[in-house]
Amino acid sequence: MQSTGGTDAFTALEVGSRPLTGWSGRLIMVIAVAWSAFQLLLPHVLLLNSELVRSIHLAFAISLVYLCFPSVRRQGTVDRLERIGGGRLRFLYRPNRASLYDLVLAAAAAGAALYIALDYEGIAMRLGRPIPRDIVFGVLLIVLLIEAARRALGFALPLIATLFILYSFNSESMPDIIASKNATLSKLVTKLTLTTEGIYGVPLDVSASVVFLFVLFGAMLEKAGGGKYFMDLAFSLLGGYRGGPAKAAVLASGLTGMVNGSSIANTVTTGTFTIPLMKRMGFPAIKAGAIEVAASTNGQLMPPIMGAAAFIIAEYCNMTYLEVVKAAFIPAIISYLALIYITHLEAGKLGLKGIPRDQLPRFREVFPRGLHFLIPLGFLLYQLIILRRSAQLSAYYAILALAVLMVVQRVWRAWRDGRHPGRGLAVAGRELLESLIAGARNMMGIGVAVSAAGIIVGIVTLGLGNVITEVIDVISGGYLVPMLLITAVVSLILGMGLPTTANYIVMASLTAPAIMTLGADAGLAIPLIAAHLFVFYFGILSDDTPPVGLSAYAAAAISRADPIRTGIQGFTYDIRTALLPFMFIFNTDLLLIGVHSIGHGVLIFATGVVAMFAFAALTQGYFIRRNRWYEGIILGVITLMLLRPGLFEAWFHLGRFGWYAVGSALFAGLAIRQKKSATP
Repeated sequence: MQSTGGTDAFTALEVGSRPLTGWSGRLIMVIAVAWSAFQLLLPHVLLLNSELVRSIHLAFAISLVYLCFPSVRRQGTVDRLERIGGGRLRFLYRPNRASLYDLVLAAAAAGAALYIALDYEGIAMRLGRPIPRDIVFGVLLIVLLIEAARRALGFALPLIATLFILYSFNSESMPDIIASKNATLSKLVTKLTLTTEGIYGVPLDVSASVVFLFVLFGAMLEKAGGGKYFMDLAFSLLGGYRGGPAKAAVLASGLTGMVNGSSIANTVTTGTFTIPLMKRMGFPAIKAGAIEVAASTNGQLMPPIMGAAAFIIAEYCNMTYLEVVKAAFIPAIISYLALIYITHLEAGKLGLKGIPRDQLPRFREVFPRGLHFLIPLGFLLYQLIILRRSAQLSAYYAILALAVLMVVQRVWRAWRDGRHPGRGLAVAGRELLESLIAGARNMMGIGVAVSAAGIIVGIVTLGLGNVITEVIDVISGGYLVPMLLITAVVSLILGMGLPTTANYIVMASLTAPAIMTLGADAGLAIPLIAAHLFVFYFGILSDDTPPVGLSAYAAAAISRADPIRTGIQGFTYDIRTALLPFMFIFNTDLLLIGVHSIGHGVLIFATGVVAMFAFAALTQGYFIRRNRWYEGIILGVITLMLLRPGLFEAWFHLGRFGWYAVGSALFAGLAIRQKKSATP
């Protein structure tokens, strides 16, 4: 299996990025290696002002996008343009090498991004009083950034950013409910391009200081063979059970999602192997693709990276990275276990068996073969949890450890195979160089995405944020549950087509403050992390939500099924994930808030697993056998009882732990009843 090691909608690299051949390919490699080297020098060697780092980071990202992606992706589009332009527009479609036009745009975009670094002191002295040159370079940056986002990520994010810009200039003409004061060109450009409240905001800072190193770490692990190891490990563990390929697909996506945090990357990596195998074992094409979509989408929920958003969540919530991981841990794990259980139920409904054991890799052979891949992962966790180092330093040292491991691995294999160790050293050097290139290419989409999302964030801070809160309040009538439903729908709609990181930034700016404000008005003290995880979850779910669900299209291309039906089926699997945000808004125990003992945490985890299994059985209409109508009601009650025990506490005088016991007993009793009635 060939893996991509990509990150998010940035695996568009696999279908639209230019190859590393010719003069433009060599230029891309040089810039990519220089970018990776720059990022690796930041933790210890280069001591630069944060604003300078953000500027340089964006310059690398935006120039690579213009060199890597043609202006037009499809031959048919070019043919239509040529009929209009009389054959003079061929330069827009250069799939194999960059054109002079792309090179000029790359240089202009990099120069515009670097403007704040090149004239840093002058800009600081005249902040709020921009000169014409500031306006020109600011407008140039905004225009070229929107175009770069279109090339790398599609139309969704550029369209939203453009609509927000148009709104800022015409807000006084809007209906009263969304009207505000018009922004001037000078004020808007200053806000977006000359301060740290727009393009150069916190998300870009986190991308430059932390996210790049984690993405590079994932690219190196993939290049070293870690992706194939995780896949083989998943199949050796679960492949032999009922619906084994589907269960292994979920586990493999979870393991790879821990280091790349990308739904589309997971879909095109693990899916190229698991989807055909699921089809051969009896899963319909739509369900095979949908299982991979659901598994890959949930990969973004998995710590430690969470689609690269974990670090930005920490900044927005003013929490440590470990506190974010702690809060996200139980919902992510129980959601994944529930998806494995759903594949078990689907296999039961279809009457499927597992893969014969003689056709599977043996666990006792696979597990020790890749144990060395766990060393850098363990070292990363050791630094984060035990040594309490920053995420940046932890990733930096983990990269160094992984680089040493890659060299030792190749030298040892060369010696084992009877070749000169120097051959192994040369192979390791080439792999390290390829990792630096892959890490930068995987990061360019993130860099452009968080910067383009910064346009939206900057406009929201001009006053739109208060307007959105008022709109949601009016529509929901001030009631909390309708407000949460509206926020969830808005997050799904606005998240369509957006990469995970940009998606979260937009949602955190638009809807998370509304949850906090309206929750307080309703008398519910919602923790900040709960509100941010709420919008994060629903933004992620947009990846398999028709009609735009990017992961569904990627899976459908592999399974040869209808992408819309694949997305709908994938969303039915992901309903369990959509349930969790509503639960942890009202039951913050699920986020381990206020939970200080290991025993209490284990109890919450165990009852959460039972609740998600009950909900999975409810949504699938199948438990041990097909459910009767009243059994579905019982499963729904069990789910609420275990995830929202406080609701039952208010109705009946029985403590929370008592309701945990009642719900678990009901689940066990229903399982025994169905098993007896299913036995011939």
